[in-house]
Amino acid sequence: MRKLFLALSLISIFLTLNAQAQSYPSQPIKLVIPFAAGGPSDVLARGFAPKLGENLGQPIIIENKPGAGANLAAEYVANSKPDGYTLFLMMVGTQAINETLYKKLNYNLVKDFSPVSLVASSSLLFVANPSAPFKTIPELIAYAKANPNKVSFASSGAGTPLHLGGELFNTQAGTDILHVPYKGAAPALTDVLGGQIETALVGTPAALPYVRTGKLIPLGITSLKRSPNAPDIPAISEFLPKFEVELVYAIVAPANTPKAVIDKLNSQLNTVLNNPEIKSQINGKGFDIVTSTPNQLGDYIKSEVAKWGPIVKQSGATAE
Repeated sequence: MRKLFLALSLISIFLTLNAQAQSYPSQPIKLVIPFAAGGPSDVLARGFAPKLGENLGQPIIIENKPGAGANLAAEYVANSKPDGYTLFLMMVGTQAINETLYKKLNYNLVKDFSPVSLVASSSLLFVANPSAPFKTIPELIAYAKANPNKVSFASSGAGTPLHLGGELFNTQAGTDILHVPYKGAAPALTDVLGGQIETALVGTPAALPYVRTGKLIPLGITSLKRSPNAPDIPAISEFLPKFEVELVYAIVAPANTPKAVIDKLNSQLNTVLNNPEIKSQINGKGFDIVTSTPNQLGDYIKSEVAKWGPIVKQSGATAE
């Protein structure tokens, strides 16, 4: 009798989950962005959200929640109802860095989210003002070693993937290029363009327009291989083997969101991202489409936390 009860219970659970997948979604879905409107995450989201909403039969409402180094949005989603109606488009590296950068967080990146799928990636560009006395990565390394503490690089802020990407470069190249944090990518780029600072590590989508007009010199791209969006720019790994820093974007939901809902979101998102028209549009903005299964994303998040923890500690960066 007990076995029969357990069997009936399992059948009931299966039917309930299946019904959730069949009826989901029955209302608009909120996609939370941890940065301000107009930034790379926002541009990326608006590139695929309308089509995803069309395929799901409900609109995707983008909600920008900037603040606290992306933690405000992360905490909001982690504490939302796990029903698939509140999703988080996160930059995996930023959130992985925050696990070590902040001494206390009100959420856990691994435990408090259900992975849905990777979405896209974009590389960083190591760029220089045309007046700088170096035009390539080998020239930068040689100049920095011959002139200790005379070369600086700008980033969008202390503890960001851009800052720590520069520290990783110093470690692998044996240089001591000084970090100058700015309050965002725009002011950092402004000072490099104006010659107030020699170099910067910035997102490819933000830097490419200036590279294409000759206002910035592209020293190297941080993807492991050259980007199809900028095939003429060498990868830094061509000079520093295995050097790689990428801004990887992914969608997660609150922990304990039903698997049937996660699977439906994953399937529809992958379909949209591989739509030739959507793919072309997003690639044109400087992103590369990257998709995954929920389990693959979960493993990737864990690997990023393990990767960035030691680098954050070595850099001495802190948000406290």
